[in-house]
Amino acid sequence: MFGLDRGFVPATLGGMERETAILLTLVAYKLVLLGLGLVGRSRTSDARDFYLGGQRLGPVVAAVSAAASSSSAWTLLGVSGAAYAWGLSAVWIFPACVGGFALNWYVLGPGLHRLAHRDHSLTVGDVLAGEPGRPHADLIRRISAVIILASLGTYVCSQMQAAGKTFESTFGLGAAESIAIGAGIVVLYTLLGGFWAVSLTDTLQGLLMAVTSIVLPWAAVIEVGGPAALLESLQGLDIPGFADPFGDRTLPLAAGFIAGLLGIGLGYPGQPHVVNRLMALRDDAGRALVVGRRVAMAWAVVVYAGMLVLGWCGRVLAPALGDNETVFIAATNLLFPPVVAGVMLAAVLSAVMSTADSQLLVAGSAVTHDLGWKGATPAATLRRARLVVLALSAVAAVGAATTDASIFDRVLFAWGAMGAAFGPLLLWTACRGAVPPGRTVVAMLLGASVSVAAFFVFTDADDKWIERVVPFALVLGVIALGWRQPAPASSSSADHQSP
Repeated sequence: MFGLDRGFVPATLGGMERETAILLTLVAYKLVLLGLGLVGRSRTSDARDFYLGGQRLGPVVAAVSAAASSSSAWTLLGVSGAAYAWGLSAVWIFPACVGGFALNWYVLGPGLHRLAHRDHSLTVGDVLAGEPGRPHADLIRRISAVIILASLGTYVCSQMQAAGKTFESTFGLGAAESIAIGAGIVVLYTLLGGFWAVSLTDTLQGLLMAVTSIVLPWAAVIEVGGPAALLESLQGLDIPGFADPFGDRTLPLAAGFIAGLLGIGLGYPGQPHVVNRLMALRDDAGRALVVGRRVAMAWAVVVYAGMLVLGWCGRVLAPALGDNETVFIAATNLLFPPVVAGVMLAAVLSAVMSTADSQLLVAGSAVTHDLGWKGATPAATLRRARLVVLALSAVAAVGAATTDASIFDRVLFAWGAMGAAFGPLLLWTACRGAVPPGRTVVAMLLGASVSVAAFFVFTDADDKWIERVVPFALVLGVIALGWRQPAPASSSSADHQSP
């Protein structure tokens, strides 16, 4: 169990028995992933299958794989780490993220699903470009591709960084070796099976995350002495505001801090690697969407609540961790006997690593489809798509090994840029109608640039609402300014008006 007077040295706890259990489970799990990659390969004959599974995805796979793609490393390590560092004020992450799931599945989902099937859209750029023949369609796709590449490059780095942290903490390997191992497996099954393999492995990953988010916090709460003892222990810590949902903040600062966290939820509709599951969902008169949203919402409640509780318990049981984002790993190693801990940690380690697959596919589709680097035949396009995924993986691995930033901050940087650039546009397009092409271009550039600038200018946690809420509101204002309801005809002049 946790020792209050000792540091976190998981590589030596349990000796060879622990490391062997973790390694054997990891190898077995990776073989399962590669098997799913081979299954996906049998279903992948062209670029549409490689990037969107032929738009035949079932509701449970769509819901769980979308949830896992949006949440893995950031949730398991970042959210639990934030709860460990901030105390009860991290509770606002819960309504932010669960609200983001609801925004995607209840507001964005129906319209986006309909548009993607109507226009046979492969990418977010396709959806924003609209029906064939609209002005500036190629420009819209290219701008969206550049934003996606820049943002997802950072995002994939964070996933590989998470894999590195976990391998370093568990096996004592160096960061470079850890990142190379994790990246190699992810790239292999992604190249094999494309979207089908990614969706199947992400579903397995998401289910593992849900089970772990129940078992691990439950064990930690028992170790603390129960919910009442947990709250009492948090109140007894000598950290100002740690047991206060508003922290040690004045009312204006608390409002800014809460708005910043709630603003995370606004980013969900703008994540291409998440909303592509809504586009890929099979068309069966809306039934798949109904089942999918129920599964997704249940998953979000379980996982985010579990990681917050785990972080708070970890603060009570191991108050001196050098890196708050290792609390998940510390709890796994110290709360369970070697074999059980090995199974849990190895499985979730694989889940953390495999999150990068969805981002790699979306980034690859941005190059081959939106930037127009297609082959002369479907087979040639598929080969080029795989080459792009391989190249992007190598660049992300190098970035993860040579740069140093927290997983929490690195993910939210990319999250905010894409959320502001695409979220308001996709919501408006799905719910109200097509946005004029010129205004779409302005909105994407404005959202991404303001979000990135705010990230570097406003570095305090209490000011993050400026980065996450203001760009979204500005873009929504640009879209709404002078907007007119399009005429019923598909070639309506409203689709072609300038901003």
